[in-house]
Amino acid sequence: MMRVLTRSGIGGALLPDDLQSDFADESPLEGTPSPIAPTQDALPVRTTGYRGMASRIFFWAFGLLASASEWVFGLASMLTALSILAAFPVLQFISLGYLLEATGSVIRTGKLASGFIGIRTAARLGGVVIASWLLLLPVRYLGDVAFTAAIIDPNGPGAERLRSLVLILTCLIGFHISMAIARGGRFRHFLWPFNFLLVFREIRKGNVYGRARDATWDLLISMRLPYFFWLGLRGFIGALFWLVLPVTLLALGHAPIAISPLFGFAGALWLAITVVYLPIMQARFAAENRFWALFEWREARFVYGRAPWCISQALIVALLSAIPLYLLKIEAVPAEAIWLPSLVFMAFMFPARIIMGWAISQTRTRIEPRHWFFRWTGRLPIVPATLFYVLFVFLSQYFGWDGILGMYEQHAFLLPVPFFGK
Repeated sequence: MMRVLTRSGIGGALLPDDLQSDFADESPLEGTPSPIAPTQDALPVRTTGYRGMASRIFFWAFGLLASASEWVFGLASMLTALSILAAFPVLQFISLGYLLEATGSVIRTGKLASGFIGIRTAARLGGVVIASWLLLLPVRYLGDVAFTAAIIDPNGPGAERLRSLVLILTCLIGFHISMAIARGGRFRHFLWPFNFLLVFREIRKGNVYGRARDATWDLLISMRLPYFFWLGLRGFIGALFWLVLPVTLLALGHAPIAISPLFGFAGALWLAITVVYLPIMQARFAAENRFWALFEWREARFVYGRAPWCISQALIVALLSAIPLYLLKIEAVPAEAIWLPSLVFMAFMFPARIIMGWAISQTRTRIEPRHWFFRWTGRLPIVPATLFYVLFVFLSQYFGWDGILGMYEQHAFLLPVPFFGK
């Protein structure tokens, strides 16, 4: 009887044992798959697995770097905007309110990241400002050339052509900036010259005005400027209530009267005690949005007892961060450049407010005060820090441009800049 040869698997042959050697060197039968070639039922082999994984890792790292860069740029834009607001009267309370809200957000959530409010929005608006400024550089340069040509030859054809060119270029660049903002205001939109085509396509769809109006209104609402202003104004009033009397007594320390040293000593001691609990009361006010929290000094003492060392370190950071800022008051700052020292002040005080919020947030999970040993040893580093701060405040009347008035400019607790918008 003739034996039947069968094949199965991926090119594998199932042969009788006595015929394995006979067919070992022969070619496969016609119409049958090769022993080394996969059949149609074979599973596909991935040859780009590592390459695909590498590309995913690359794009993930690139996205992470882009997101981090946007966040850092947004933080710089936010600090710059707050510094500009701090240089104007009344608007200064918006900057103070933002600092207080940053502290309150950290206390409510216990996360440092929650204190950086509106950073992504600030990055978008800052990008619009930077891109617009860069696009307007040719217009400014050409405008200077046209102005110079007008001085040399006012009625010449060259000056007239340059003026017309400046006008045309201004209209074109202004139109391009408006179209880029209409697209969303991202930096890449300012680099794309055909934004108007996409904007006109959206206009043809209809209801463009309604969507633009709603988007602009949502942006303004998300900025919460009235809320920051009201929060900053109340925080300023409460802090001024605690500071005005001790600072006044400290200022009387060099008055031409016999008991002036007693006034100065009493004011220094009062101010040293006040600056210990005032940051805690301000932070509780910001976290609870309750005005009377600014006057609950007993509750502030209780809060300190639940996290003495954390709050002590945060308080030292706040006081030491305020001391170098007094050195910028040695000379008067021109009105048009007042926002530059304000930027330095914001860069110092914003981290101090964040750290204070984090320190007080540690008390959320602690109901009972810590052991008396930790409460009293936590006060030890506070004593030299507060005394040094009070000494510096007292000496600021001699080297500061504003004299005695500069002692009332407690930018660590009041407005974030020591100028009061002058």
